[in-house]
Amino acid sequence: MRKFMVAAAVLALMAMPAYAQMGGKRHHGDAAGSKQDNKPKVDEKAYKAALERIPEPKEKYDPWGVARPAEPVKKSK
Repeated sequence: MRKFMVAAAVLALMAMPAYAQMGGKRHHGDAAGSKQDNKPKVDEKAYKAALERIPEPKEKYDPWGVARPAEPVKKSK
């Protein structure tokens, strides 16, 4: 009887992660369709106007500029 109880407990513990992934909710196909309809539509003219308002940088951005020295050290001969 003790082996049966241990086996039942092990099976229950193994099933808990699978149940946790489902979130305990039932998934319906109707909910996914309504979420897609709520997305705002992109206004192309407003998008292009916003891009034009962004100022151009004076010098090119160097993401590795801090990691390396500005100029290599030259040895005198």
